[in-house]
Amino acid sequence: MSAALDEARKGLAAGEVPVGAVVVLDGRIVGAGFNQPISSHDPTAHAEVVAVRAAARAAGNYRLTGATLYVTVEPCMMCVGAMVHARIGLVVFGAAEPKAGALGSAQRAHEAPGLNHRLMVQGGVLEEECRELMQGFFRDKRS
Repeated sequence: MSAALDEARKGLAAGEVPVGAVVVLDGRIVGAGFNQPISSHDPTAHAEVVAVRAAARAAGNYRLTGATLYVTVEPCMMCVGAMVHARIGLVVFGAAEPKAGALGSAQRAHEAPGLNHRLMVQGGVLEEECRELMQGFFRDKRS
């Protein structure tokens, strides 16, 4: 999660909402990313999607079976869909996202009956640090 926080700080420095993600496969980071929808003019450039894309390129396969994705904030529905399609094994997130979190806070998208892959989920890892990064960003934006 520390590496994901480093990615989130890169996003913060770039003027993006500070969310960071890394994908770990076979004990090493194979993909990393931070939110980039503003700078890339791409609504799908969430940290999780950027990290999954990088990991798939590094692995030479769009299936990341057995990989763990660490992300600083609970993923949205779009990102959960990407993780299901990539066959991520475990998603570890820091802070819950009560408005759009799709792994339990607002909905449980990963448990939709028609899915042919199930994600394991663990939340609350370095939660305070992840939450403070986001809250600080929005506090600064409002002032």
